[in-house]
Amino acid sequence: AAAAGKHVLCEKPMALSADEAAEAVAFARGRGVLVMEAFMYRFHPQWQAARRIIKSGEIGAPVLVQTRYAYTNKDPGNIRNNPEIGGGGFLDIGCYAVSGSRYLLGEEPRRVLSLVNRDPRLGVDALSSALLDFGTAHAQFTVSTQAFPSQKVEVVGTAGSLTLELPFNMFPDVKAELRVRTNIGTRTVRLGPAGQYRLMFDAFAEAVAAGALPGSEPTPPEDGIANMRVLDALFRSEKSGAWEAVAR
Repeated sequence: AAAAGKHVLCEKPMALSADEAAEAVAFARGRGVLVMEAFMYRFHPQWQAARRIIKSGEIGAPVLVQTRYAYTNKDPGNIRNNPEIGGGGFLDIGCYAVSGSRYLLGEEPRRVLSLVNRDPRLGVDALSSALLDFGTAHAQFTVSTQAFPSQKVEVVGTAGSLTLELPFNMFPDVKAELRVRTNIGTRTVRLGPAGQYRLMFDAFAEAVAAGALPGSEPTPPEDGIANMRVLDALFRSEKSGAWEAVAR
């Protein structure tokens, strides 16, 4: 698409490794086209509100982000169950957990540790957990492609907590609920309804229509490369059984 001069809104994850992602972005940059990884959740007002609340200090300094994301799919013919083309829990839904924690904390993890159970027949990681070290904060997540469908994100700070009840697959026709707990009490912030895919497409299309230069995308592709660096380190940790540094 880039070779044909077409702007690219790329399904996540952007590639199978950070090196592949960087190569693709460099190619697109050389053709002068915009590139953006399609993490639609970031365009939903519940995530933008969550980030504002964290930055405001209402829940104190964030110290922990916990994410769970699961679904059931054991179809050997499904792309999500082919490890050669990006199948498995880490790349299909773990990428959301990594991206979400980076987005909410506004930082990059220094090192990671992973624990992986692979399906012996399919070869994909069917149950994967990770610990991300951000220094003053930690992020933990578990994702599964063979569990009852479930998803939730919670941020715990020094003075409160914040919970996204349906963080990634939010319905477009109902309001999202964001729960904030502090010593004062618990409040529920309702946002939307909002179609996060439409919001993402609109933002990207508006950047194209405005003649935005490469690097000024609503979500620059360098963010996608950074996300892949974390996923690369998680796969290295699966093999080594030890902490692995995230490349810079």
